[in-house]
Amino acid sequence: MIFKIGSHLSCGGGRLFLLWSAVFLSSSLVWAQSPEPQNNPAAPGEADPQTIFPHSDSARWWLSGQINTILQGHPAFSAKYSGQNSLQPEGEVHDSRIFTLYTAARLTHSIDFVFDLEEASGKGISNSLGLAGYSNIDVVRIPGQGTPLSTAPYVARALFRYVFSLSKETEEVEPGPLGMLKSLPARRLEFRIGKLALADFFDVNAVGSDSHLQFMNWTGVNNGAWDFAADTRGYTYAAMLEYEDRGWAIRFAEALMPTVANGISLDGDLRRARGENLELELHPKFLAEKPAEVRLLSYMNHANMGDYREAVDLFLAGKTPRPIIEDTRQQGSVKYGFGINLEQRLSAKLRLYGRFGWNDGRHESFAYTEVDQTVAFGADYRGDRWHRQRDKVGLAFVSNAISGDHQEYLKLGGLGFLLGDGTLTYGRENIFEGYYNAHFWRGVYGAFDLQHIDNPGYNRDRGPVWVPALRLHIEL
Repeated sequence: MIFKIGSHLSCGGGRLFLLWSAVFLSSSLVWAQSPEPQNNPAAPGEADPQTIFPHSDSARWWLSGQINTILQGHPAFSAKYSGQNSLQPEGEVHDSRIFTLYTAARLTHSIDFVFDLEEASGKGISNSLGLAGYSNIDVVRIPGQGTPLSTAPYVARALFRYVFSLSKETEEVEPGPLGMLKSLPARRLEFRIGKLALADFFDVNAVGSDSHLQFMNWTGVNNGAWDFAADTRGYTYAAMLEYEDRGWAIRFAEALMPTVANGISLDGDLRRARGENLELELHPKFLAEKPAEVRLLSYMNHANMGDYREAVDLFLAGKTPRPIIEDTRQQGSVKYGFGINLEQRLSAKLRLYGRFGWNDGRHESFAYTEVDQTVAFGADYRGDRWHRQRDKVGLAFVSNAISGDHQEYLKLGGLGFLLGDGTLTYGRENIFEGYYNAHFWRGVYGAFDLQHIDNPGYNRDRGPVWVPALRLHIEL
């Protein structure tokens, strides 16, 4: 595979590539000579720091940070044609960077507050276009086409939480960047309000949600058919109510929608635009003493959305030069969908996960990605067998699809906010992804990731394409 690095990688990217090479070469020597301790195989390394700097368990406040850099590209691949929003068939390499400052404070035994700042820079392959299951989740929050985004730091989360106790029994929880309460009632009601990412609380999966240490594909770490309310960077303002009991939980959130598809501005008028999300979480015992979790999600979005069928009909009637979804937008349009999220531990080292998602496919993809139906399953395995207890290897398969109206819209030359090859020979977009995540020292991790994408952008006339990546993650 030949990469055209010179024509696509900036000087900064070239320096990053050299830095990555040095990191991997030097760390491989450490890796070969320093196996991790084996004294606690059930919970490896808990006594050792997993961050660069120590964090107190007794303090009322939290201060930490993270750096996530991804170097990703693809070689040239076969394509009969390309359009305005295509994944480019020429080889390319780009890098992305996310810097986050986490702060939180425990105000009382039942109130805490979270405030995070974030800075995103760099670029994704093909300027984040051409794939429904895009290959780098960090690029969700990086400036691309459409509404220009500032590269200055921005507020990612500003979140207030109040916990109503419904039982005398309590459970200990570990404080961290998303909450500082150390003890919570076993049965409780939690109220949150402020700026947040809905994916921090809904559709969470221990095996397939953490893009910093696990998979990188958009539809591998989130349910692709869940068009969750968010701005271009993935955040929104919301109010959330959650009931937690010993064996189950239920949560509901009302959130602001963007004013336009994939837009940075949010619509503050809840009477005409809002995202409603409801999730039931269960903890069944499928296998004795092996925990499992099932999450059943439903959502309904109200926004100024267009209709794929109406856009096609206007074009066929000769009223537009091509199907144009923007010409059919109507305030108060409704889009709804459902999701299933599963995880099952098989042993101390092996975990499985799966997702299924569906939405009506009539109204335009508006906030996340262009997926109307998805199925995903995978696993991760801890590296105890080769004396690397903090290392993980993961494998996943994702298959994405779109509705018949959405297919015809793209076939006749319509453009979505991610897709548009000019025409379409439809096929499901199938993605295989594997990664190896290595722990180097304290809070320093590095990973190699490889994705194989068949029918990119649902087009059988293009691809397949291999997308390798390197990731450096630092927990401060």
